[in-house]
Amino acid sequence: MSAQILDGKAIAAELRESIRLEVDRQVAAGQARPGLAVILVGEDPASQVYVRNKKIACEAAGFNDVSEVLPADTSQEAVLALIDQLNADPKVHGIIVQLPVPKHINPETIIERIDPRKDVDGFHPYNVGRLATRMPIMAPCTPHGVMTLLAKTGIALRGLDAVVVGASNIVGVPQLLELLNERATVTICHSATKNLPEKIAQADLVVVGVGIPEMVKGAWIKPGAIVIDVGINRLEDGRLVGDVEYATAKERASWITPVPGGVGPMTIATLLENTLKAAYSKAD
Repeated sequence: MSAQILDGKAIAAELRESIRLEVDRQVAAGQARPGLAVILVGEDPASQVYVRNKKIACEAAGFNDVSEVLPADTSQEAVLALIDQLNADPKVHGIIVQLPVPKHINPETIIERIDPRKDVDGFHPYNVGRLATRMPIMAPCTPHGVMTLLAKTGIALRGLDAVVVGASNIVGVPQLLELLNERATVTICHSATKNLPEKIAQADLVVVGVGIPEMVKGAWIKPGAIVIDVGINRLEDGRLVGDVEYATAKERASWITPVPGGVGPMTIATLLENTLKAAYSKAD
């Protein structure tokens, strides 16, 4: 058996096109274009690439791009003041601060300063709390993008045994909440978890986001399981690999995401989806 591929690049393209059409419809009806502000502090090369990709996607969707690039020595107070300015700007519907930020800036303080209604990354404690209480408004982008991918399999998640490997606030914890809200039975694993291979071997669905190249071995995967690989790692030889040993896992899984081209494109597409919601939704 060889797994079917969950082509995140193609699915994200469909989502971005539907967003562009909705923006065109809203603008034709007299509404403003969605405005997305991306704040980048410093010159981290990976962050620069991410911000550039977000800018391209933003413009292609018909959004107004309001990116702000600040020097690495910008004070926390100055970043907070900029967020306050953007919170008050009616032309800005979504705000994200590209992580990581320089060490002298507290990321939790920065995230909590963003108006939850404009928190299109979905990281604000208010939005995470809404997700935990089954009343989501702005769901964290990567986990929600995973849910969009899973919907494409046509497989009901209700009752499935799911294992999430990685307990970060960005992926692991909100992914657990997303799956729980779909009535899956979820185990979350982390660096202190014992007998990880045995836990994965029992899972109908495995979502991995730990940032360790090919940490999850293909032989651990239960035959017929769905495998979602959130990780992307560059090896010394220049190759990009995920957190799952893809070649072996592909021969055991029923569905699997490739790296690259799986979860990554869904994150940016979901960011646009959240910004669209922030611009046109009337929900409190």
